[in-house]
Amino acid sequence: MVTTNEKNSPTTMKANKTLILCSCDSSLKYDPEAFKSQGFDDVILTDQLCGNDLDVAVAALSQRDQVVFACEQQSQIFEQLTEELHAENALKASLDLIDLRDRAGWTAQGEKESIIEAKQLALLADATLDRPGTKAREVTSSGTCLIIAKDSSVLSFAETLGEELAVTCVLENAPDNVSPSTNYDLATGKIQSISGGLGAFDVAFTQFATLIATGRGATQFTPPKDTASSNCDIVIDLVSEESLLAAEATRDGYLRAPNADALRLTLLGAQAKALVGTFEKPLYVKYEGSICAHSRSQKTGCTRCVDTCGAKAIRSNGDGVYVDPDMCGGCGGCASVCPTGAIVYDDPPFEFMVERLKTLIETFTTHAEIPPRVLFVDRSFGRNLIAESARFSQGLPADVIPYEVDNVELIGHAELLATLAAGASEALILKSPKTAKTAIANQSALTHRLLSATRVDPERARVVEVTDIASLESALFGTRMPALKHEEVALLGGRREVAKRVMAAFLDHDGESAISVALEHGDPYGMIEVNSDKCTLCLACVSQCPTGALNDRSDRPEINIVENACVQCGLCANTCPEQAITLKPQLSFGKQTLEQVSLHGEDPFECIECGRPFGVKSTIERIIEKLEGNHWMYTNSDNTRLVKMCDDCRVNAQYHDDNAPLRGPDRPRVRTTDDYLDS
Repeated sequence: MVTTNEKNSPTTMKANKTLILCSCDSSLKYDPEAFKSQGFDDVILTDQLCGNDLDVAVAALSQRDQVVFACEQQSQIFEQLTEELHAENALKASLDLIDLRDRAGWTAQGEKESIIEAKQLALLADATLDRPGTKAREVTSSGTCLIIAKDSSVLSFAETLGEELAVTCVLENAPDNVSPSTNYDLATGKIQSISGGLGAFDVAFTQFATLIATGRGATQFTPPKDTASSNCDIVIDLVSEESLLAAEATRDGYLRAPNADALRLTLLGAQAKALVGTFEKPLYVKYEGSICAHSRSQKTGCTRCVDTCGAKAIRSNGDGVYVDPDMCGGCGGCASVCPTGAIVYDDPPFEFMVERLKTLIETFTTHAEIPPRVLFVDRSFGRNLIAESARFSQGLPADVIPYEVDNVELIGHAELLATLAAGASEALILKSPKTAKTAIANQSALTHRLLSATRVDPERARVVEVTDIASLESALFGTRMPALKHEEVALLGGRREVAKRVMAAFLDHDGESAISVALEHGDPYGMIEVNSDKCTLCLACVSQCPTGALNDRSDRPEINIVENACVQCGLCANTCPEQAITLKPQLSFGKQTLEQVSLHGEDPFECIECGRPFGVKSTIERIIEKLEGNHWMYTNSDNTRLVKMCDDCRVNAQYHDDNAPLRGPDRPRVRTTDDYLDS
């Protein structure tokens, strides 16, 4: 049988699916029979899969179609084993690895075995889901390397590295006597800025001068330029005490080591050489400019993604924003705060994240008598801290399920609410010391404001800030909350739809009555208020609204709003020439949020000639009042009649007026058959 994944490429369903468990020298317990419920044909229990029982691994890889090893620590051994079997034409199986030991096997003494087993089964069910493929772009680095240093002490390093890479060395202090080298180019200058990423760095200098290679005597450089720029693939920064790049940890190709010694330089050289070639860089986010609320007609509205991006990869680009793929580190903070869904995290998409949540929680609650707590962790700090805690201390509590993501900044209020709605007793975010606070603080605070209006304790969704094993275990042990009871919620749609569904359930909303939760400025739900004394019904706000929340009527001047579509971007308020609009952040429920509600409207003025309605009655009357008798053109004349006419009638009246400068002779009467017969 053939199935099709999200990328429309056919994949063959595997038979003989085998799970191999390892008790790691009898340090944890498994019940093989319980794991067969997860769709495995065979479940094999070993004691030392990477050692004495390695023959079991060889047999499975040689005889089965698909094999899952419940051990990731010895991944190198298993990967090397598959390569050797492949070289011998003995490899038959595809291999997957999953960590059950650190995350669910090694845990505190006294935890119920049934709860431990429930977590193991939940993690296994999550691991066997079909992951959507990650979109990526090719990044090519040809080895153009820029070394930024203080003085000539680094030139021997540049000479050696230049044997394999195309090296340019820029020194802050000009050397006295240096012979030109064929292995590197030499210049002087002070670094001003760096942007970009591997294969596409843009570097700017001040006081830049290049070496004059000709002539005899002391080293000479060209006259310095005030500014100069350079493009390169790799940057080795031996000067900057602080990173010149935002979110340095996410920037491949930027190697910074101020005051590096000889050993450190050797390591930097090895790293630089490894960065030559063609690499795949994931395209973490997807941007849809047509629904972006950033700007319209040079009026700025929403700047949430720009303000949140720690890597400075997002910048204004006319009426939208531009996400620089070379600079984007994939933190996902932009997607968590975007109110319209113009920026969505695509590695994986939100819908799959929700599917993972439901799988983890439903599998756990099926096999345990208590609900789980979901702990969102990143794959570096969070995973390593959990592994250290498991090996050297208590490990995670049995009811805490680690949910691994690339970066916890992508977890917004929708994910936290969805976690609680799916059946978890708590939704926790493990923040590492290096995780930026902007998106997490914003979304955590919004979640608390939303939950504060419901019967759900806001402390069920919180951020856990830890630095070591002791603080991690202190935050998790002894804080278990009771089960959260609520009606089942259909977690369908995007972030905004899911958040509203969950809030309606937590508010026990009947779907009919009107109810609102007050929020704060910057929150992505709400209404607007229009000052009718200031508003002239010019309708500029309607034309600027990016979500279609604001609209008008064809038969009369009126501003209407569909509250459900308002994202509080502020474009309407920033566009209004009369400053008559005020944002009102709130989350409302009821039929009125889906219907057009009038904010301000007036009767139109009726043309005195044809009776057709046009303009705003109060505006026309105000114009007449200001002009009549106060301007020479409207004194002792009936010119104000023109103001009272629609466009067509006004043109017609002016054309036929005796004093009209463009007036021509009357058009001749059309001759008919009777005219010819009478002549």
